[in-house]
Amino acid sequence: MNITDLSSPPILLDSLLNLREAVERDGKAIFDQWRSHIQRSQFLPSALNLAQYLALRRHDLRPLQAALMPWGLSSLGRIEARVMANLDAVIATLALICEVPIPAPVTRPVLTSFFEGENRLREQTECLFGPALPHRRVRIMVTLPTEAASEYEMVREIIERGATCLRINCAHDNPSIWEKMIQNIRQAEQELSSQCTVMMDLGGPKIRTEIVLAPAGKNRVFRGDLIVLCRSLSNQTIADPIDNIHISCTVPEILDLLTVGTLVYIDDGKLRTRVVDQDYPLPDGSSGFLLEVTHAKPKGVKLSPEKGLNFPNIVLPLIPLTPKDLTDLDFLATHADIIGYSFVQQTTDIQLLQSELAQRCLQGEHPAIIAKIETAVAVTNLPELIVHAAGKHPFGVMIARGDLAVEIGYQRLAEIQEEILWLCEAAHVPVIWATQVLESLVKEGAPSRGEMTDAAMAERAECVMLNKGPFITQAVTILDDVLTRMEAHQLKKTPQLRALRSWENFSASGDDTI
Repeated sequence: MNITDLSSPPILLDSLLNLREAVERDGKAIFDQWRSHIQRSQFLPSALNLAQYLALRRHDLRPLQAALMPWGLSSLGRIEARVMANLDAVIATLALICEVPIPAPVTRPVLTSFFEGENRLREQTECLFGPALPHRRVRIMVTLPTEAASEYEMVREIIERGATCLRINCAHDNPSIWEKMIQNIRQAEQELSSQCTVMMDLGGPKIRTEIVLAPAGKNRVFRGDLIVLCRSLSNQTIADPIDNIHISCTVPEILDLLTVGTLVYIDDGKLRTRVVDQDYPLPDGSSGFLLEVTHAKPKGVKLSPEKGLNFPNIVLPLIPLTPKDLTDLDFLATHADIIGYSFVQQTTDIQLLQSELAQRCLQGEHPAIIAKIETAVAVTNLPELIVHAAGKHPFGVMIARGDLAVEIGYQRLAEIQEEILWLCEAAHVPVIWATQVLESLVKEGAPSRGEMTDAAMAERAECVMLNKGPFITQAVTILDDVLTRMEAHQLKKTPQLRALRSWENFSASGDDTI
């Protein structure tokens, strides 16, 4: 049905009633499948709203949106947090336009119920990150460097400038260092009369290049070159007649999944390759995988150990908790406010961490969990991940845009990060906007223009993460300013129309200057 067909208010009303019926029916069916996984009673309304949102988004609403606008009605473009309340409000108003009674079972929502979803998201955000600062809604999270264990003034200044959550990356350092960082955080909290949550990120499985052996004089890789990916290598000379670079992988069992055509991306996608031979003979009688480079910078890319490996078109059956993670959990369970969880893909991954925490914590007292969404599988399974996690404990989502961009492609990332924000808002689940936020400013002291726009876009999340760097304190100050300014213009997806000061003295004669 197009906009012309919907121009009649009675036809428009019928269309909305049919849509509401489908959303209520299909949403209930989805919710009923989830019900047994939800133990937190406060999450039940959020899960139902998420189910209704998924049911709603099965439909192409664009003609309906355009038809509603000329009547001064909501175009449903900001419906995420309140699906049924928004539909009911539009239907009730449209019934008045049609001069007919409000059709049962629709009732006009009262003000408190209409904004109940927004209030639930606010409560869940506070449960996760603590209270917001008086001047802005969005929290700032900062990743601490190792020096934070010994440099108290650095920690104090980061908090004083506006960070309310500090992140410790457990892929680095050790419990002794982490404990000193936390002591500095707690001391700064007391001195500044502020509250700061501690998020500790589990290292997770690291899929990287391990050993890189290059023929003499060949230290860069170009498009069209060949690379041999091996299950294992030793630091010895490779007797390869065609002078190919040989690399090994830190998780060799993954290679069993590779076939001809499998994509292998190296170093955050700086090198993109595909498997052209899955049984390439090696000098020791074993076989490896011959990779053809399909994308590289014109000046080539230098291959070295400890560079990330991504396999975007296969599902990696990895257990997200490594033996080191299990050891680290003994410390995290009693010291972290939030645990960051990498490589979450399936609901069984959520259940695994829940089980491990249950063994280490008193019932109901374990830290909140943040799931880092960094693969296409995690995106596909996000509704189920949310329900299984938030149904039992405080939960949030981090959009890990670095790995996610490599996995799904940069063009698709622009779309998917929006969809993750929408889905989480429908579930009243807080979102962390992460990866390379103000990176040039943090590392070099000056931001790029694109970074400032990206930081402004982060207003639609509940928290923004800055990585560590020599100019981190300046970055916190600037991000605080950007988020405070943007809050006057934007709340999630909703524009805020405060009076514009830039043109308040504008005159029709054009004589005034800004």
